[in-house]
Formats: sequence, structure tokens, C-alpha cells
Amino acid sequence: MATTLKHRAGWLAIAAVFVGGFEGLRQAAYLDPVGIPTICFGETKGVRLGQRATLAQCDAMLAASLQLANRAVDDCIRVPLPDYRRAAVVSFTYNVGRDAMCGSTMARKLNAGDTLGGCDELLRWTYAKGVRLPGLVKRRAVERNMCMGIV
Repeated sequence: MATTLKHRAGWLAIAAVFVGGFEGLRQAAYLDPVGIPTICFGETKGVRLGQRATLAQCDAMLAASLQLANRAVDDCIRVPLPDYRRAAVVSFTYNVGRDAMCGSTMARKLNAGDTLGGCDELLRWTYAKGVRLPGLVKRRAVERNMCMGIV
């Protein structure tokens, strides 16, 4: 279900604040907890250690990546999503990637009309390279609540 322009500003504002808060801003490239070179608000594509970015570049990367994540949500989730649920699913997609989200039980349950089951599936995604990360535990709990409209 494609996002209408009417709803674009709502979910995007929510997702930008949410993702930015959980990812944090680092303008110099660093290794994330599992050793992946990362910059800005969690960007990893093409990042090299030693790389630097301006705040404007980081903001632009975040906006572009959120739009890509939203397109993935449009491609894979066929039920209407209220702004908070869309923001939660976009945040999840931003973090795990299009293929993981589209192939997830979360997506299947949401598409089947099982909102509670789909939102609860977010809580299972707390590992990176087999390591349970406290930051992901916190993030998924907030995403789950946002998915359910508990904000």
C-alpha cells in the first residue's frame, strides 16, 4: 500500500527522530558493535574508516535511506499502516535491510492482518552476528510499542 503525500510527513518525521535517536550521530567513520564500518546515523554502504561527513551530508543520507526503507515497506507490506506503525516498520527496515524485512515473519503476520503478532515479531530481532545487543533489545521494544500505537 503506497504512502500518500498526505501521510508522508507524519511517518517520516517520526522515523527520522526515532532512527536518529537510536543510531546516534557520528560524523567520523567507526566500527559498529560487530565490526562494520559505519558513519552518520548508522550508514554502512561504502563506508571506510577515516571517512568524515558534515551534518548536512548525514541528514541527507538519513533522509535518502529512510525513503529507500519506506519503498521496501511499500513493496512488501500490503495492508494499510498508520503513521506510527509505518515509522516502526521503516525503522526496522532501515536497521535490518529490505530483504530481511520482506522475508520476515513480521511482514507475513502484518500482511495476514495479525497486527499484534507482527508487531511482537520485532522483539525477536535483537542479535547481530549471533550476539544479543542491549541497544537492539531497547530499540525493538520501542519499535514494537510504536507498531502497536503505544507511544
